[in-house]
Amino acid sequence: MNVAPLDHHSASPQCCVPRHDAERSRSHRPLLGVACWIVLLIWPNQGQAADAGSYDVVVYGGTSAAVATAVQARKMGKSVIIVCPDKHLGGLTSGGLGWTDSGKKDAIGGLSREFYHRVWRHYQQPEAWRWEDQGKFGNRNQSPPSKSGDGATMWVFEPHVAERIFDDWVKELEIPVRRDRWLDRSTEGSPPRCKGVQLRRGDGESPRIVSITMENGEVYRGGMFVDATYEGDLLAAAGVEYHVGREANSVYDEQWNGIQVGTLHHRHWFMKPVDPYVKPGEPSSGVLPLISKDPPGIKGMGDQRIQAYCFRMCLTNIPENRIPFPQPSGYDPGQYQLLARVFANGWRETFDKFDPMPNHKTDTNNHGPFSTDYIGQNYEYPEASYARRREIIADHERYQQGLMHFIANDPSVPMEVREAMSQWGLCKDEFRDNGGWPHQLYVREARRMIGKYVMTEHDCLDTKETPESVGMGSYTLDSHNVQRYITPDGKVQNEGDIGVKTPRPYEIAYGSLVPKRSQCGNLLVPVCISSSHIAFGSIRMEPVFMILGQSAATAAVLSLEAGVPVQDLPYEQLRQRLLADGQVLALEPDYRHNSKRLPGVVVDDRAAQRVGLWASSSTNQEYVDDGYLHDQNTGQGEKSATFRAQLKPGRYEVRISYSPNQNRSSKARATVRHADGEQLRLVNQRQAPDIDGLFVSLGVFRFDGVGAVTIDNRDSDGHVIVDAVQWLPASK
Repeated sequence: MNVAPLDHHSASPQCCVPRHDAERSRSHRPLLGVACWIVLLIWPNQGQAADAGSYDVVVYGGTSAAVATAVQARKMGKSVIIVCPDKHLGGLTSGGLGWTDSGKKDAIGGLSREFYHRVWRHYQQPEAWRWEDQGKFGNRNQSPPSKSGDGATMWVFEPHVAERIFDDWVKELEIPVRRDRWLDRSTEGSPPRCKGVQLRRGDGESPRIVSITMENGEVYRGGMFVDATYEGDLLAAAGVEYHVGREANSVYDEQWNGIQVGTLHHRHWFMKPVDPYVKPGEPSSGVLPLISKDPPGIKGMGDQRIQAYCFRMCLTNIPENRIPFPQPSGYDPGQYQLLARVFANGWRETFDKFDPMPNHKTDTNNHGPFSTDYIGQNYEYPEASYARRREIIADHERYQQGLMHFIANDPSVPMEVREAMSQWGLCKDEFRDNGGWPHQLYVREARRMIGKYVMTEHDCLDTKETPESVGMGSYTLDSHNVQRYITPDGKVQNEGDIGVKTPRPYEIAYGSLVPKRSQCGNLLVPVCISSSHIAFGSIRMEPVFMILGQSAATAAVLSLEAGVPVQDLPYEQLRQRLLADGQVLALEPDYRHNSKRLPGVVVDDRAAQRVGLWASSSTNQEYVDDGYLHDQNTGQGEKSATFRAQLKPGRYEVRISYSPNQNRSSKARATVRHADGEQLRLVNQRQAPDIDGLFVSLGVFRFDGVGAVTIDNRDSDGHVIVDAVQWLPASK
């Protein structure tokens, strides 16, 4: 049996499960036989444990999803408790992420939307504007009442405002909250079993959690349990299958999941060459800090790495409320020499993600090739012991505080940048018990359950029908950088940053909130949901976590009342209650030219395999779905987009669409690969397409099951447009 090694940082062995298989190198599944999650009904030391009570629903975690879960369960008339390791409720929403990554606002309903309505109500009070005139801030990121009658909303807010709303919410409904409670993840016995989760399994029944035990000995019993943590500690301790890291593209037939060497989507990469060595050009001198010496891996393959974490800092430039950036203990300016070289190259985007919040504050996020993301320093975090996690968090804090101190003070930083940064600092009236520093690390990704249904990029990109919707997402497929490495030509580069726009709000399947029936019948997971790495990159937004928390609670209560495992709850019953409570489960796309409604087989640009940096636009009509791509008239001969389709063998007319303009290339190259070879066609994209003002025909060709068309910008004389390819069956 190939069992993962116990964490050597733990005071006691941590709950562990074996590797899943070679394809999913960090997946996990329950131990065979009497596994970690099949434990005795009575603990040997049960008599010594403190019985903390029994509840209909026990929520483990203090995130925004945890609050939404508890609120919904209470509104449905059930007893519920929040048990969490956190001292502050709200997770990232109250921990600095006040510039809400919301995507399309009309996809957000229910309790999630109510939270943002409460934010709006708060800022209608004159006393809420201590450091800024409300009129000067204006109506930034506000939405009027929705068509369904929901109140006005505001999507930017100060951290302490969010925390107060969460605290008030649970007080209004008299929901008990037990803070600073840590699930006992230690093991005992042989084979090892997790002490913190007691499960029961009857003949032919799904295993069920009976109770969870904290490190202080408190025992919480419940009918239903919800893991609302960022880390997925409860699901792992219960023996539910999960994954850490990036799956290979081949696992779910995806494009954007695995290692993405050469994919450069945002501005978080080294656009100008930067030498990685201590003495430029001399590898023998050693590598600068925070650059990996390991090869990055093969594009499309899976790995055990995860996207970078950071703190979302709330900063201010009001002197009376500002705390100058402290020099952290152990500060080493040498750790930031790579950034000094970036500045020396002329980079000046330091303040591009100082997103404005009320009262002259910011939500400051990572931006650029070397920023607040502590790339490559979090790989251990998802499965580490609590002690080791504290070390990792402290290291992130030391790095990021040192970064800000470096930018504001180090002579290697350009004077104009130093002077500008010195005007900013932490807020005296935020995170008061932590010196103005956020109390929540941005855990962008940790464990992800492998449940009844796995969400993939195909769901997010609308290339498949997603069953049994319990909410919607709409944000870009977004992964931050995963590693920083040395290229074959001896330069430093980042890898893993992905930004692929979703064509419309997409459905999230109920099956992604529940484990497989054979693993646990009374657990729901609204944060570490069942999804691939890249799908989670879109789903992992705080408004969506609140949406899924409400839906998880609804399913928990209905399953409890019906006396069935959560996997057996009739979806129609769940759907009706979710709609009655204001959840948005579907939105009809209103594209003028919807790829799903056009005849034949149509592949939109969002599904094209791209090489080089393409920009998205919707400026010029006409186009398929929600826009098109263009090559920015740069990198001639370096960019291409390949469209592939599965076709029944036969003859097809092949058409491509583009939006015309006089700045387009008059000789855009389109290569058709067919059963008899390949054919190059040159398309004048300055002329309007002659088929419905949308398509031009490349000819009729025979295909034996796979169709492919590649559009590239070799020898172009203007912008090359990439929009969609259509295969229409042709008569013999």
